Amino acid sequence: MSQIYNRAQLKEEYMNEVSVLLLAVILDLLIGEPPHRLHPVVWMGSAVEWMRNILGNSRISGIILTIAVAAPFTLPLFLINHLQDPLNLIISSILLSAVISIRMLVTSALDVGGSLKEDIEDARKKLSMLVSRDTTSLSDEQITSAAIETLTENITDSVTAPIFYFILLGLPGAFLYRVVNTLDAMVGYLDSENRYIGWFPARLDDILNYIPSRITGVLMVPAALLLGMNWRGSFRILLRDARRTPSPNSGFTMAAAAGALSVQLEKPGVYVLGDPCDGLDNEKLLEAVKLSSLTLILFTAAAAGVMLVIP
Repeated sequence: MSQIYNRAQLKEEYMNEVSVLLLAVILDLLIGEPPHRLHPVVWMGSAVEWMRNILGNSRISGIILTIAVAAPFTLPLFLINHLQDPLNLIISSILLSAVISIRMLVTSALDVGGSLKEDIEDARKKLSMLVSRDTTSLSDEQITSAAIETLTENITDSVTAPIFYFILLGLPGAFLYRVVNTLDAMVGYLDSENRYIGWFPARLDDILNYIPSRITGVLMVPAALLLGMNWRGSFRILLRDARRTPSPNSGFTMAAAAGALSVQLEKPGVYVLGDPCDGLDNEKLLEAVKLSSLTLILFTAAAAGVMLVIP
C-alpha cells in the first residue's frame, strides 16, 4: 500500500514539475527578461565580478570562485520545496523563467535582421552586443552568418541546458547551470588575466553542456523535417561538422542549423560549418528563427514527456 502511495506522490511531484516548466516557458515568451535590477543572472555576474577582484588568478581560485558564487544562488532554492501550492508553483515558475531566454534570443536575432535591411552600421552595432568578434567591417552576409551562429549556439546555453538540469535536479540544477555558464562567459578565457582562474568554470561548463548540446542538435533534424527544410542536410552536416568549432559543444546546433538552412556559417579563421551556398540573406535568418523556435518546442515537449513517464 505504501508503495502505491509513494508512486502516486512521485507522480504528483512530476506533474508539478511539468507545470512549472510549461508556465516558465509561457512567462518567458509573454514577458521576456526580468528588470535588470531583479535579474538573477545579472546578480550572478555582479557576484562573479566582486569575487574575481578578491581572488588571485589560480586554478584553486577558480574552484573557490565557482563554489562561492554557486552556493548562495542554489542552496536557498531547496527551501521552495517546503512551500505549499500554489505558492510553490508560482515562485518556481517565475524563477525558472528568469534563467531561460527564448524571447530575448529570438528578438535579438530579429533586431539584427531588421536593422540590416535599413542601416548596416546599426546592424553591426546590435550584433556587437551579441558576439565577441569585431563587427565593425562585417559584410551583410557575415552579419547574417554571425546572427544565425549566435542564435543557434545560444539556444543550448540560454534554454535547453537550464531545462535539462531542471529535469535532473529541479530549480537548484537550473540555477547551478546558469551560474557556471555565467562564470564561463566572464572568466573562461585564455588571456593572461583569466587563464588560470577561468580554467575550472570553463571545463565545468563544457561538461554540463555536453549532453544538452547534442540533444538539441539532434532535435534540429526533425524540426527541419517538420518545417520542410533540408533535414537530410541537417543530419549530414551535424555528423560532419559538429566538432569543427573550438568549443566541444557549440558546433552541434550550429552545424545542424547550417545543414537545415543549406548555408555555410563561418567565423573567419576559426571555423567553417556547412557547404558553400549562393548567399546568406535576411530570409535565411528568419528561417533560422523558425528552426530554433520549433527545436525549443520539441525539446520542451520532450522534457515534459520524460517527466510524465518517469515511474
